[in-house]
Amino acid sequence: MVNVSFSQALQALVELGRQYLERPTAGSDIEKFASRCRDLVSLLGEASGTALASEIVDRYLDLPSDRRLEALARLDRDFAPDAAGISDAARKFLSSPTQESYRDLAIAMETPRLELFRRLNMAPGGTAAIVNMRRLLLPRMRGTPELQGLEYDLKHLLSSWFNRGFLQFERIDWRTPAIVLEKLIAYEAVHEIGGWDDLRRRLAEDRRCFAFFHPALPDEPLIFVEVALTHGLAARIHDLIEAPFDGAADDKPGTAIFYSISNCQEGLAGISFGNFLIKQVVDALQTELPHVAQFATLSPVPGFRNWLDGLADEDLPHQILEDARKVPDGGDWCGDDTARERLRPILTRLCATYLLTAKRGNRPADPVARFHLGNGASIERINWEADLSTRGIEQSFGIMVNYLYDPGRIVSNHEAFAVDGRIAASSAVSRLAADHHGR
Repeated sequence: MVNVSFSQALQALVELGRQYLERPTAGSDIEKFASRCRDLVSLLGEASGTALASEIVDRYLDLPSDRRLEALARLDRDFAPDAAGISDAARKFLSSPTQESYRDLAIAMETPRLELFRRLNMAPGGTAAIVNMRRLLLPRMRGTPELQGLEYDLKHLLSSWFNRGFLQFERIDWRTPAIVLEKLIAYEAVHEIGGWDDLRRRLAEDRRCFAFFHPALPDEPLIFVEVALTHGLAARIHDLIEAPFDGAADDKPGTAIFYSISNCQEGLAGISFGNFLIKQVVDALQTELPHVAQFATLSPVPGFRNWLDGLADEDLPHQILEDARKVPDGGDWCGDDTARERLRPILTRLCATYLLTAKRGNRPADPVARFHLGNGASIERINWEADLSTRGIEQSFGIMVNYLYDPGRIVSNHEAFAVDGRIAASSAVSRLAADHHGR
């Protein structure tokens, strides 16, 4: 029996369909690109459609980066919603809300862009190209608000294509193909991986790494989490990362520390995978290592310093503002033992207050806190001198946080946070924040 992969079959379909395609008329590269896109949405044949989609993807990728944005702007104009058609369908539905009028309204609401991108997705590499289109758009949304509709359509499609039902959960270890391991080094966003020796240490027997993949991007992790197996909560990131592995076979750590979670694909920003990943990692570790009973993170507090710098303009209790005035602007205090001890109670109190009270809308202002609390964790401990790197000092004065994932409380914590905005925290953290109101 001949084993033919899906990608091979798709490529064969492309080659078969090429003979049915007419060459585009003369014009600029953008005009040729737009013309072929119009041809694509009008084709009925699957083979010719797949071949044409492949040609369009190739044309797009051959454009210089600055011209790609011009090509996307052209698609935004040429395949915009039919405002008159939507208005007409909406009036008919309002006057006679039947199943048929609802169907007609739903069809009218679908922008031609959606059909175009669905057909482009037929091409080999089409999914990756569409993800990269959105990656190009996202940082330019403020300067080109007219492209927001195009970005909305791309996010709508990608949210469907990358929902949890399509994702593949895999453990990554030293036997994983090198092409994927290289991506880990490149995509690590929290604690830089310093080459292959560092990566080998992070994949040792007292470590775990898990990732989500998508069938259309087989060698591209979407998100991955690095885990350290320890005895008790870890308090300092450098001790955790740089700890040598002694290889003790009979060692049975009781705690799993999630110390790095990295989203890998910029074009999938805003499409959440992390909540599903953490829950699945907990389940996998409980199955593999039943002696691991505690699951927690060692996480940065990236918004802390910015919040503190802006406190002068806030209407806050006197004690918070008084503490804030005691914090020096520069980083000279880091090398002074006396200054560090003097600032320790002040900054840990302020950090607890920040995590429990600072808001963006009705959710925590800190993005890492928002992520973990939304996934059902609780704020367990604030760690002083946990990250003394330049980045750690600049973001949070070296403070890091343990978020605790208690399997018995994840669901109730998540529900309380989602419904009421209630933040689960240990009594120690709550007392630190209460000091600002009780002293």
